[in-house]
Amino acid sequence: MSILSALHLSRAPVAAFTAVGLTWGCFAAMAPVLKARIGVDDATFGLMLLGTAIGLSTTLYVAPRWDRRMGRWALPAGTVLLAAAATLPGVAVTAPVLFVVLMVMGGVSGLTDVVMNARVSQVEAKSGFSLMNVNHAMFSVAYMTSALLTGAMREAGLRAEAIFPVIAILILATAFFQMMEVDAPEPHDPADPARLPISLVAICGLIVLIAFMAEATVESWSALHIERTLGGGAAEGAFGPAMLGLTMAIGRFSGQVVAARMSELSVIRIAAALAIVGVLIVAVAPSPAVAYAGFGLMGLGISVIGPMGMALVGRLAPRRVRTAVIARVAIIGFLGFFVAPAAMGLGAEAFGLRWAFACVAILLMVLWPLSYSAPVTPTRP
Repeated sequence: MSILSALHLSRAPVAAFTAVGLTWGCFAAMAPVLKARIGVDDATFGLMLLGTAIGLSTTLYVAPRWDRRMGRWALPAGTVLLAAAATLPGVAVTAPVLFVVLMVMGGVSGLTDVVMNARVSQVEAKSGFSLMNVNHAMFSVAYMTSALLTGAMREAGLRAEAIFPVIAILILATAFFQMMEVDAPEPHDPADPARLPISLVAICGLIVLIAFMAEATVESWSALHIERTLGGGAAEGAFGPAMLGLTMAIGRFSGQVVAARMSELSVIRIAAALAIVGVLIVAVAPSPAVAYAGFGLMGLGISVIGPMGMALVGRLAPRRVRTAVIARVAIIGFLGFFVAPAAMGLGAEAFGLRWAFACVAILLMVLWPLSYSAPVTPTRP
């Protein structure tokens, strides 16, 4: 299947992935501004990002219920809430307020994330085609676009109070394209309770977690690394997360083709090796240009790991508990987006950003033993 055909087939969740990418691309490019405005050090700013993880954890139980209750409206309604939440960092001028704002953003973003991944798995099950990579690629395209647009608005002198509402309008516009029919829930048989495949959730969750932790370190700290460690300007700093978004989009679009020829686990192993080399280049980079090369190689590597883990769990999980399983894997994985920046902040405060980035390479090495312990056959009866 061509990339355009895959985009058309999954156009509703594609719009939702675009909304989430716009949200966090703007936040990543604005991280230096937000940190400076509230006047905290690296460790404190990193710990504040845990507010997003706290909000995200609520979606473990809320998202499946939201999906069942809202049905075809679950995605567009969630995106409307996301657009509203995306305006809030612009008015967060103190550390406590920003922490609360991040909790709200994490909860709403996580809600949309779970539902959109479940929708992709639904379309994959019906069509027989692998679609997870192309959807995650659109997240990366939107993330890159949002980061570049935000950097341009910063260079033009716009304040945070104006930048975040501009991005929120773009997020809101995607809601009009997110309506789709959903599967009716299967009848519940009391004699056959739906048990969640715990080992599948645990292993795939850890694979997605590590991938997203590695991605999050670049999203949240690349601009600071370029501007502070390497002496770049605001536009150069914004180009760090933008470079990640660009190469992750390329990797995920390519992964759409590779997924038809190789198993998910084989792709994960190869991609992990590329990401490790890339993050080590970032750690030793003497200039922004060299750092961009490292971010690019890292983006190509980690781009397909998370989507492949989500595709694997969506393919192997029983249909009647698919949303619940995806919710748990998504929550485990997306916690990485917010735990990793906090850990990076502590590491940067203690050892500097170069050593903090080097530690990400060690984390990525764990993917190899995990991939060999993952299940390969469906858990459906």
